[in-house]
Amino acid sequence: MAESLFTQKEINFLKILINHKVEFLVIGLSAAALQGAPVVTQDIDLWFKELNSTNFKAALKEAGVFYVPPINLNPPMFAGESTELIDIVVSVTGLDSFEAEYENAIEITLPSCIIRVLPLDRIIKSKKKLNRSKDKLVVPVLEDVLSTINALQDKNKK
Repeated sequence: MAESLFTQKEINFLKILINHKVEFLVIGLSAAALQGAPVVTQDIDLWFKELNSTNFKAALKEAGVFYVPPINLNPPMFAGESTELIDIVVSVTGLDSFEAEYENAIEITLPSCIIRVLPLDRIIKSKKKLNRSKDKLVVPVLEDVLSTINALQDKNKK
């Protein structure tokens, strides 16, 4: 299931980041979908600890990707094949620091790599805090999925 959410080029890019020890989290609806939520998203949101590290720069060089810093109202972004649908996130509304969220992230196995993903309860918390119309529509779906996951875990503990 998880592998169908990402193209092979996107997986290769994530693997390069991991191999260079770049700390990132998959967040947003991509993270929710990886955890079984029946949602659709057009992009992959990656929350990075640091965008200026030597490791980050080396990973981008290996991947043939360029970092475009924020300009005026435009957010930071990547330029290059395999990253067209990847959004760079530098802060997340309603959550703790990157380090705290990274520590409590869950691991999801993709072909040839393991990625860290923001847990559903944290995605829900951020979306509620953002309070955008599109988030208000998806929060009940995410809450239902989380409730189902929790019920299954409770059942398996018995």
